[in-house]
Amino acid sequence: MSALPPTSRSDGVVTPQRARSWTGLLATLVVAAACTGADPTAAKNQIRVLDQNQRQPQDQSDLLDKNRRPVPAAPEPGTGPLADAVRQALASIPPALQQQRFPADAVRTIGASGDARLLWYVYDLLRLAARDSVPVVIEAFETLSGASLDGEPYSAMGDRLLAWDLPAPPDYRRLKRDLFLLIEARWAPFFDDEDSAIDWRLVGWGGVFIDDRPVATNGEVCPRGCIPALDDPAVTDAAGGAWYPDDALVFGVLVAGEARAYPKHIMEVHEMVNDTVGGRRLAIPYCTLCLSAQAYFTDDVDGFAPVLRTSGLLSRSNKFMYDVTTFSAVDTFTGEAISGPLHDAGVTLGQTTVVTSPWGAWRAAHPNTTIVAEDGGIGRTYPPNPLGGRDDAGPIFPVGEVDPRLGVHEVVVGVLNAGGTPVAFPVASARLALEAGDDVSLGGVTLRPDSGGLRAFGASGELAAHEAFWFAWSQFHPGTLLWAR
Repeated sequence: MSALPPTSRSDGVVTPQRARSWTGLLATLVVAAACTGADPTAAKNQIRVLDQNQRQPQDQSDLLDKNRRPVPAAPEPGTGPLADAVRQALASIPPALQQQRFPADAVRTIGASGDARLLWYVYDLLRLAARDSVPVVIEAFETLSGASLDGEPYSAMGDRLLAWDLPAPPDYRRLKRDLFLLIEARWAPFFDDEDSAIDWRLVGWGGVFIDDRPVATNGEVCPRGCIPALDDPAVTDAAGGAWYPDDALVFGVLVAGEARAYPKHIMEVHEMVNDTVGGRRLAIPYCTLCLSAQAYFTDDVDGFAPVLRTSGLLSRSNKFMYDVTTFSAVDTFTGEAISGPLHDAGVTLGQTTVVTSPWGAWRAAHPNTTIVAEDGGIGRTYPPNPLGGRDDAGPIFPVGEVDPRLGVHEVVVGVLNAGGTPVAFPVASARLALEAGDDVSLGGVTLRPDSGGLRAFGASGELAAHEAFWFAWSQFHPGTLLWAR
């Protein structure tokens, strides 16, 4: 999938209208796109504890990107206020873009500034450059960074910046706001919250627009192109789910004895479901880029009744979700509110386990389960493989430095133990160990098989767990203890 528009125009600008035209294809591809116990050391299991300290780079020359290639040394960032000429250049860019002119001279001024903090802005600007203007942006990035780019420019720039972790330039939130609102004006509440915990350096555009429908139950799609949430989907009993192949994957949730299965191909289209299971309100985001389906309780937040949606933004390849009732951003991986009224109230949503399982195995283990109806209850037809192998060649968006202990797309079950320490278990090797009768435990967490999937338990009972690609789990939980057989 290209991160750049497939067409260009003589003025070198991607307008919001043109962005929507080429983003229709992009949207189709995206949617259709401290330990509490001793560690076992029995020779029988041959378990190695791979501690986070074993992979910390000694210096920046040790940084690796998602393709395990060395990342060039970081340039020296500037300090203090920006030069007057640079501030004037920055101020001229949004008006020029609004007038459908690409401000090449201003971009060259930024590139010649010698202030590497401005690399973040140059990277953002790439999303608003048509194909014939991209070389100007690349030249500015290479001049500022002192290193040539190789590969697709959007990914190469993003991976380097995330790995370098350079500081942002002064007033970066406003600078970025003025660019991103040219793409989607309805993102304004996120940018306008001065007290938010959003790290704007990490936020990029996923190529689709915001889903801000108050209710999403009748099949109405976003007319401008979004990833459409599904609220309170129609369900059938297990027998009514005969349409779904036994070997096809579901995301299974069990709450207060009630089981429900969410077919993976339906979740690949909607990426967000708000539902009631076991008498509890749940929001279930599925980040296809991270292979991470999670289940959050939304009925125990004092004074609020969150309904989650997909914004169209990304944060390190993870979907940027938000509560449509308060326009509060919520970290998809942790459930922590990071802007808006929910952030002001200090809200962190509680999680329950999501088991990734073949439908036949889930149904056999939970014969009273329900499953989302074949048409989602909205009369829609879902292709069996909406993504069509989109991620087969690796992450399609920037992820920055990677933890080399596993491959970026190796699947792990991740969990926080009772003390809050993140622990991860590679799914394939954990299953083999369990099939051999071995104990799979680390950091006070023990895995057990369930319904063709895996659940995690601590000394006091079950711990909320879910599967994810390793690059995603490790970047959001960098202190992870990693089990290996």
